[in-house]
Amino acid sequence: MRTPKRTVDRALLRDAAAIAAAMIAVGASFGAIAIAYGLPTWVPFAMSTVVFAGGAQFLAVGLIAAGNPVAAVVAGLLLNARHLPFGLAVARTVGERWRDRLVGSHLMTDEVVAFTLREPDPARRRRTYWLIGITLFTSWNAGTALGVLLGGATGDPAALGLDAAFPAGLIALILPSLRDRATRAAALAGAAVAVLATPVLPAGLPVLCALLGLAVLFVPSLRTPGSAPAVTVTSDPSAAARPDRRPSEASC
Repeated sequence: MRTPKRTVDRALLRDAAAIAAAMIAVGASFGAIAIAYGLPTWVPFAMSTVVFAGGAQFLAVGLIAAGNPVAAVVAGLLLNARHLPFGLAVARTVGERWRDRLVGSHLMTDEVVAFTLREPDPARRRRTYWLIGITLFTSWNAGTALGVLLGGATGDPAALGLDAAFPAGLIALILPSLRDRATRAAALAGAAVAVLATPVLPAGLPVLCALLGLAVLFVPSLRTPGSAPAVTVTSDPSAAARPDRRPSEASC
């Protein structure tokens, strides 16, 4: 007979394997594109190991190939600025030791945070963070190596639809949370703000602007009403006016 814990762990491993497969595919595309742009072989390996940020790496490779490395650094910082609120959300989960924080912050990605925050139990949340983080880091670098070996055969990830793999995975992860009315309203408002800001703001900033969607939580109709104080019903109308008495003080 399978225990609930074993069933849940098996589901987590299955989800990790699925998202790792997508990571390998996109990582292979990144490695192939880096080689197709004429960059040295060590560049994609170094970026995947030291930077470990898929969207920022694709953006940086294009800007470096265009001869603008400074713009690549600035764009990467803007694109990854969303990790600041992510770090605040998972700070306790990562751990208190400096070693845990340094390694844990390097492994932090959108997918890792999404998997982690869906777990209510603190111990399981910590285990999920490290399992998904290590799995994705390993699979991303394996995909990069595969792409470098394949050269330019993989082509543009947009042509294969690989660029939609991560957003689709994230949407699937947050769907259960959207059953709550307030959460659904904040998510939809944030998505609308990000879409409207995308044509007018640099890459990375629309994602930060999506945090403005949290403002809808201040709408009175979306607030969760507090629980009403318990009311004790008694058959003696005068009992409410009398102070409570200990059994020893009760009259015969």
